[in-house]
Amino acid sequence: MEFTEPLVRHFLGIFFLMIGLQFAGRSLGLFQRMGFSYINYGERGSAPWWHRHIFNVFRALILTVCVARIFADIDGWLGVFGWLYHWPVLLAGMLLLLASFTVVNYLQAYMHEDWRSGIDPRKDQRKLLTDGPFARSRNPLFLTVMAGQLGFFLALPSVFSLVCLVAGVLVITRQAGEEEKALAVKFGEDYERYRVRVPRWF
Repeated sequence: MEFTEPLVRHFLGIFFLMIGLQFAGRSLGLFQRMGFSYINYGERGSAPWWHRHIFNVFRALILTVCVARIFADIDGWLGVFGWLYHWPVLLAGMLLLLASFTVVNYLQAYMHEDWRSGIDPRKDQRKLLTDGPFARSRNPLFLTVMAGQLGFFLALPSVFSLVCLVAGVLVITRQAGEEEKALAVKFGEDYERYRVRVPRWF
């Protein structure tokens, strides 16, 4: 514990900072190269708009808390679960975060030019992905993000991370439903056959 706890504490602050920088840098690079944003919020007040803003609020809170924990002992404010706060659990959470990060990057690379964050309203030539990881789950990217959220809870078992986990899972499952509605409109019968053949999650 003397080694693992400070390792995981510093890892979380650096990990979430780098995630934010990577996502911002990638989004900016795509926008400057392609001339449109790959990040889509949806119409103001719509369900996807609320999902995106709720997710952003929690992402900012997680980053702030994890960076602050490197410099100050704020665990008393987070409601840490002492019965879970042991090195095997913390280490498992860190490894699950790393695995999730790796798989998310793999999936985004696999989607290549068809990747979007949110529902893209443009009428473009994107294809319906039904092979590879999408032959086993209709939402492998969302599934991997939720696994990462579980990893965060294990790496910092607390009331704070539990609230983040529950809110994250609720927002992602609701957003998955919204995106599937949009895919059904865009791809019609092709998507319906795919939906019947492949499960939403597993």
